[in-house]
Amino acid sequence: MLKDFKPVLNILLRFIVIYLVLLFAYQFYLNGSKAGGLDPFSRLIADQVAAIQKGIGYPTLLYDDVKNEQVWFYVKKVYVARMVEGCNAVSIMILFIAFVFAFYKGAKTFAFALAGLVLLYIINLLRIIGLNIVMIDYMDYGKMFHDFIFPAVIYGTVVVLWLVWIKFFALKNENS
Repeated sequence: MLKDFKPVLNILLRFIVIYLVLLFAYQFYLNGSKAGGLDPFSRLIADQVAAIQKGIGYPTLLYDDVKNEQVWFYVKKVYVARMVEGCNAVSIMILFIAFVFAFYKGAKTFAFALAGLVLLYIINLLRIIGLNIVMIDYMDYGKMFHDFIFPAVIYGTVVVLWLVWIKFFALKNENS
């Protein structure tokens, strides 16, 4: 009977191992950058968000709060939001990668994973920009967008990518 579940158990085991390895590696990275405030990857995202916002007419400055490991967005002379480690979408990217590699299909796995990571990175930048714009221009909707709309967008993107991976790559018969 257990033989029938072997493929499913192998996929589940691969997912868990990959997820835990990436999660521990990321935690090791975070522990190594604690003294400098916000981690370098999150800071890079904050810098890119500020640059894009300036380019679209939302003058933005960043203020470091090293002690609290965060960066504040100062948009149009108002503090609108803060960037913390959780805003960088790395945890979502780790989940995405673990799922895709659980259904490993050779070189196309790496290509799809890379394309998916780039898409998630761009979606996350747009999410943070959108949140800053909502917080400066439509403050009354800020909590709704932060708590519901934007998480639905980024998690929805992950689900769509997973469905594409499964339907068109992972379960596709190699002989057809």
